[in-house]
Amino acid sequence: MNGLAQKSFRQRTLPAVLLAGDTGCVFAGLLIGYGLRYHTPAGSIFIEVVGARLHDYLPLLLLGTAFFIAAFLHLGLYDERLLLRRYQALNIILKGTAFWFFAYLGVSLVLKFEPPISRLFVVFACVASLLLLYLWRSVFYAVVSAPRWRELIQQRVALLGWTAEAHALATDVGGTPAHPFRLVGIIEFPAHGQSRPSVPDELPVLGGFAELPALLARHGIDVLIAARLDLPRADLARLVDLCEHAYVELKIIPSVFQIFVSGLRLQTVGRVPVLGVEELAINKLFNRVLKRAIDLAGSLAGLVLSAPALAVLAVLIKRESPCGPVFFRQPRIGTGHRVFTLYKLRSMEPDAAELDHANVSTGSNDPRLLRIGAFIRRWNLDELPQFWNVLRGDMSLIGPRPERPYHVDQLAGIIPHYLPRHLVKPGMTGWAQVNGLRGGSALEQRIQHDIYYIENWSLWLDLQILLLTLARWRNPGE
Repeated sequence: MNGLAQKSFRQRTLPAVLLAGDTGCVFAGLLIGYGLRYHTPAGSIFIEVVGARLHDYLPLLLLGTAFFIAAFLHLGLYDERLLLRRYQALNIILKGTAFWFFAYLGVSLVLKFEPPISRLFVVFACVASLLLLYLWRSVFYAVVSAPRWRELIQQRVALLGWTAEAHALATDVGGTPAHPFRLVGIIEFPAHGQSRPSVPDELPVLGGFAELPALLARHGIDVLIAARLDLPRADLARLVDLCEHAYVELKIIPSVFQIFVSGLRLQTVGRVPVLGVEELAINKLFNRVLKRAIDLAGSLAGLVLSAPALAVLAVLIKRESPCGPVFFRQPRIGTGHRVFTLYKLRSMEPDAAELDHANVSTGSNDPRLLRIGAFIRRWNLDELPQFWNVLRGDMSLIGPRPERPYHVDQLAGIIPHYLPRHLVKPGMTGWAQVNGLRGGSALEQRIQHDIYYIENWSLWLDLQILLLTLARWRNPGE
């Protein structure tokens, strides 16, 4: 298959196959929902069954199918970059299904259909459609993940220049077999008296910048990623022109903007275009108010529901260690670098903080741990009093975990882009924690996950983190 045919296969044929398959699954799911509602005992669980002929219900099934597919199209489910990304696609399917559920019910309440849309039918149809979509998509991904098909779907990528950022990108692409990119090699950048880092042996050097037109054609390059742009203006213009003529997508690693690149916006100041980072979604007024409202409701519910457990644990802590307090207080750095007092259930001997000269995280075998303390740490029960911090406004339910002032001062000078995590409120749980990055994990990885959360925040992401926290409540490090 030549380059143009492969591109058409990736951009048109496979998305069309997915669209057809999804449409069939959704329509079948709605049919199953109709059958369960009107022709099985399950349809009379809460209400008396009122008959509805399939002939009369068919327009509602078609309308429901159209709503489903419209939601998927709007969310970009059929983007070629998702052809090998199973879990990202399933995430969109879940989001689209949730949107369909409320939109379809809303339409049924506003518009009076005949026959009326049964709410129980909507529930049955939603569950059936999700199951069918999951099965169909599982079969599809099992097929296209085979090496023969995967090579037809992946975009062939070359790197222009070699830097530390290019090395990180190559590592990510090479470490993910189902990545939508397949790295072909490196095109050497004009030296201009500068040395470049050594290239790994497994990554071939295709040639130099002067040979660019021939290299793009010979290796069937779909995407050229420029790792550096310190070229003369004439060479930059030539680079853009060559990519346009070869129908190669040109991408740039934004080395000037190491963080919050999704917040980059082009605006005009006078007559001059200026590229810069605009306000992040998580800091917009409406989103802040919405997130705070959820925090208030969640913290109140958390305090009420955890009160019996806190009472029992308080008794057990005082029984084992009667001299110390039940609650442990510690200064932490919050949003805007403001210091606040964080509350936990005490899990160690009363004088443990005075002996903690190294200011390091407590290990699972620390001799200062109480017996009940080891248990509450294993199940993260010591964090329950932080619902009070959330209620006070010091913290959020979801966000980067807060650190001690000592750690912040030390790490700010060691870890790149550490301080921007304080642009938002710290959280009881976060994206790093649900991905297994807790106290003993690599700090760089934790910071990367925190920055990802801040840059990509949405209520849907918060919901995912909350569900994953409940599913992974036990601390694997204990």
